[in-house]
Amino acid sequence: MVRSVAILLALFWTSPVTTEAVDVHGRGEIDLSAFACTDTPRSTVVQRVCYDQAQRHLLVNIGGGYSEYCRLPVATYQAFVAATSMGQFYRQRIARSAAQFACDTPN
Repeated sequence: MVRSVAILLALFWTSPVTTEAVDVHGRGEIDLSAFACTDTPRSTVVQRVCYDQAQRHLLVNIGGGYSEYCRLPVATYQAFVAATSMGQFYRQRIARSAAQFACDTPN
């Protein structure tokens, strides 16, 4: 038993530390280490959202692909994840305003 625990601990300490990254449409790969990500099983449209509050940077997974939005206010993000219909909120308040939240420089 002690040997098994020692082996598991050794494997844990020697395993490489990796961070998750996602491929974002039109941008390439983005490291998610600064983002708080949430799966959204209650939405049939939005599968996952990742938000970096310090940078006000949102990533949205729809249909298996990620789109990004910059300078998205925290209040808008909070309303988005709390919305009765995340898909409807996304289409009306975020995607429709894509130019307003366009990311001009790589993050």
